[in-house]
Amino acid sequence: MNPYIGHISQMNGIEEHRLVGGKGDGMRLLEVNNGLGLELVVSPDRNNDITRLRFGGINLSYFSPCGYVSPAYYDKKDFLRSFTAGFLTTCGLEAVGTPCVDEGEQLELHGSIANKPVDEVSYKREEDKLVITSVSYDEVIFGRKWKLERILSVSLVENTFTLADTITNANDQKQPLEVLYHMNMGYPLLDEDSVITIPSVDVIPRDDHAKENIDTWMTMQKPEAGYQECCYYHKMKDSDTTVSIYQPKNDIQLSIHYDSSVLDGFVEWKMMGIRDYVLGLECGNCYPDGRDVMRKTGMLKELEPGDSVHYEVTIAVQKGESK
Repeated sequence: MNPYIGHISQMNGIEEHRLVGGKGDGMRLLEVNNGLGLELVVSPDRNNDITRLRFGGINLSYFSPCGYVSPAYYDKKDFLRSFTAGFLTTCGLEAVGTPCVDEGEQLELHGSIANKPVDEVSYKREEDKLVITSVSYDEVIFGRKWKLERILSVSLVENTFTLADTITNANDQKQPLEVLYHMNMGYPLLDEDSVITIPSVDVIPRDDHAKENIDTWMTMQKPEAGYQECCYYHKMKDSDTTVSIYQPKNDIQLSIHYDSSVLDGFVEWKMMGIRDYVLGLECGNCYPDGRDVMRKTGMLKELEPGDSVHYEVTIAVQKGESK
């Protein structure tokens, strides 16, 4: 034990709090501090997603005008009313993206998992990391039955954290599975000077509007009234993929590392509106065009009863730009 300190939380740790007031009233929050400048806020009442991310006291993520919204206020017909965004919103598991009807099932925007509280959550300190473990059951009668086991590991020796999800089909029938890790960059990490690096070999605009602006997919700009979002789909060269955003004013770089042979759908969501100012750097196992479209294109993933799939994403934050 360090003789200079009274309590280990002087250095690092996890503290659990609850919100009071507003639409987030009663929500549990886990505040994580690795003692090296990295701070996360994790929300067990929202799938253990990451609502805030800071480095050295500087905000890195986008927090939408919705603010904190408890699952009690979730309206599946209007996902955007409870889209806190934060650093991470997990989209899925029954659907991602555009509402549609697929094989007779009505599917709404981005699925429902991000608006569900976890069924189990625990946290502990290990020798060189802080670990938060959660289990969610996304199950309905006569329908989908998913088990999501999540391990969030925050390093105590470097400014990195890893999100590891194991998703199991707990149904007696084959089920379609869609997942998108909707990671949202915000001011001051994001502004017109931010440098975006996406090692893609092909960039596909989602629609005609994005196509008109494809020459500027990597260029950020100042907030603009009436801005219409642009979405781009990136095909990666190698499976070992790292995407990054660098802010020269603060000399901070955030990197996202993942296996693009497993998470084979990378989405860049560029939204440069006033107050709606966000850059989504999103890896997933599909594109957000609707499950029916993914089925037609052959990109839809399905799991047999009892089978599991493992997805892992690592985030690193540092001073200075990687060369």
